[in-house]
Amino acid sequence: MRRGHLMRWMALAGTVMVLSLPVRAQTVSKAGTVAADFLQIGVGARAMALGGSFVAAADDASALYWNPAGLAHIEGGEAMAVHSRWLADVSFDYLGAALQLGPLGTLGVSVTMLSVPEMLVRTEDRPEGTGERFDAADLAIGLSYGRAITDRFAIGATGKFIQQRIWHSSAVGFAVDLGVQFRTDFFGGLTLGAAIYNFGTDMRLSGRNLRTFVDPDPTREGNNNRIPANYETDSWSLPLNFQFGIALRPLQTRMHQVLFTADALHPAANYESINLGMEYSFQQRVFLRGGYHALFLPDAEGGLSAGLAVHQVLPYAGGLAKLEYAYRDGGRLGSIHIVGLGITF
Repeated sequence: MRRGHLMRWMALAGTVMVLSLPVRAQTVSKAGTVAADFLQIGVGARAMALGGSFVAAADDASALYWNPAGLAHIEGGEAMAVHSRWLADVSFDYLGAALQLGPLGTLGVSVTMLSVPEMLVRTEDRPEGTGERFDAADLAIGLSYGRAITDRFAIGATGKFIQQRIWHSSAVGFAVDLGVQFRTDFFGGLTLGAAIYNFGTDMRLSGRNLRTFVDPDPTREGNNNRIPANYETDSWSLPLNFQFGIALRPLQTRMHQVLFTADALHPAANYESINLGMEYSFQQRVFLRGGYHALFLPDAEGGLSAGLAVHQVLPYAGGLAKLEYAYRDGGRLGSIHIVGLGITF
């Protein structure tokens, strides 16, 4: 396929992605009006250290989240486990694995989990607790596929099962992510990437916690005040988002490599913003990273991020072991620490 045809194809794909987003007023933010908000939490210590600007640079197991087209750049296989203590003692965990299937492409699976520690059940009559406890958890299971169409152009897609649960009530949804990457010869290998996330069904809570007993007419005496009833909650859409980015590698030698990344975000439920990142690596063994997320986003908390990583060759397995760490400033909400372990084979 000729380069001109590829560029036209990518421009068309990007236009379709942009047009598929809902039209909204730029002066009104819809933050906090979507279901499964945990899907907007980025994964991977490397990506988070780069400020969340990873849609064009994604080339490891975290591409399952950032851009499934990046799976096409994985050689052999890779597995990744990431843990972070999110805000307010919430735990956020991610497991991802991808396996190259030769000319058939690369297949991957991922599990994302957000969990809240147990808390006391409190009521108006018993504000100190009823003796019961409840918890809450979110879960997303993804199946991804990425393939290189040429040596420069790759596409990918992810199908996701999503569940949110609080005590005995839950909501279920399904979504699709689509992504593309295109590598050029400009400026030392400029890479363009684009992805649309969480295009899927609405979610509605249901379960026995929404069952209650009511008095159909409290103004009358002698009637039954224990009529079974179910509360009905509203349906909420998923956090649809379009992200376009670039990755630039101005320095690539045997000893030193430098990477610059920048992503533009266009979410359906918030204002537009920009993420920036930079990575320096020494012999592809030691990595120093920094970034800034949510640039130009009104009322954003924090912004700075940083991280480091060490990669070690496995002498017998022939792969790499990766130990990675990232720090993210959450402003008044506190800092976030992310630890990741990875292995290539």
